[in-house]
Amino acid sequence: MKLHLKLATALTLVLTSLITPVKPSFAQVPIREIQQTQGLTISGVVTAVFGNKFVIDDGTGQILVETGPPWYHQIRINQGEAVTVVGEYDDNDFDAFTITRQDGTVLNIRPASGPPPWAGGRERRANRQGDFPPINSVSR
Repeated sequence: MKLHLKLATALTLVLTSLITPVKPSFAQVPIREIQQTQGLTISGVVTAVFGNKFVIDDGTGQILVETGPPWYHQIRINQGEAVTVVGEYDDNDFDAFTITRQDGTVLNIRPASGPPPWAGGRERRANRQGDFPPINSVSR
C-alpha cells in the first residue's frame, strides 16, 4: 500500500512539472504560425518597403511590419536586409517594438506595454510622459 502511495505521489509530481504552463518570453515564431499575441520575435528578410511599413519573409510566410506613422519618426529599412523584429501580431500585421539589424543595431520603436507614443495624434504627443524618443536614438 505504501509503495502505491509513493508511486502515485511521484507520478503526480512528475506530471505536474510537465504540464505547468510556462509563458514564453519573446519566443521565435515562424510567420505562418503567428497568432494574435504580444512579445513575439520574428526574423527574416525584408522583401518590400512602403514608407514606415515593410514586408518580412522568413521562408514560411510573409507579414507586413508596422513601425508607426512617418510624422512621428522615419524608419530606414532596405529591401533585402535581414532583420529581427520583436512585437505583437495585431489585425493581420505585426506591430514592431524593436528592430534589430544584422550588425546588432537595435531600433527602439515603442514600449511593449501601453499605447504607442503616437497614440492620439501629433497634438497629444507633446503631453505624453515616458514615451520612447523618436527613432533618432539607436543602441547596440
